[in-house]
Amino acid sequence: MDIIQAIILGIVEGITEFLPISSTGHLIVVSKWLAIEQTDANKAFEVIIQFSAILAVIANYKDKFTFKHYDLWLKVCLAFIPVGVVGLLFHNQIKEFFTIAIVGTMFIVGGIIFLTLEYFHKEHHVKVDEVEAITYKQALWIGIAQVFALIPGTSRAGASIVGGLLVGLNRKASAEFSFLLALPVLAAAAGFDILKHYKEFTDGNLLVLMVGFVTSFLVAYLTIKLFVRFLDKFTFVGFGIYRILFGAILLWML
Repeated sequence: MDIIQAIILGIVEGITEFLPISSTGHLIVVSKWLAIEQTDANKAFEVIIQFSAILAVIANYKDKFTFKHYDLWLKVCLAFIPVGVVGLLFHNQIKEFFTIAIVGTMFIVGGIIFLTLEYFHKEHHVKVDEVEAITYKQALWIGIAQVFALIPGTSRAGASIVGGLLVGLNRKASAEFSFLLALPVLAAAAGFDILKHYKEFTDGNLLVLMVGFVTSFLVAYLTIKLFVRFLDKFTFVGFGIYRILFGAILLWML
């Protein structure tokens, strides 16, 4: 992998990790378009840019890391349990779903779900408009919804946001809980992959790793800020349409 490819993948990860459009799906597709082989070194690179996305959440929500928010973090931990358990038990089987056909199909399915939800969603009827007001029951249901994100192309952010909307959160609260929930999910995934590919962090191209890390962090940091502002005025309809079009293009190319 060269510097240009590292920058492109860093940008893709930074933009897509926290938007409901599947970072995994985009990385799979873009890597194929760039003819990047799935070597251990390149898998280690993906771990690095994913880890930098975790730091972007911490940088944006550093005010949440205080003792007075311990109740919120207990809810985040509760929501993490379903995907953590299923992911650990079936991680080998999940790899079999990493195909362009499945990614494209899940893009379309997710897009239809978002359009359907937005058709019935009434923002002024929601029960929760602040992330701190989420109940433990709501957090658990969001965590259960996030399990579907183990299917490539579904989107971790998308699944948790859909779960939030279904249990009575407004758009902004759903997105922000999804950001916070990314911390244990991405940390667990990155930690697992680091154990598998730790040798590549010493044998690989450190400059490429550093460029990808910085690019992903900066882009993810800005994406989170802009996404929250976007949701103050707009809906998820645009993301639903994008998912359907992108998925259709993937299936057509396949």
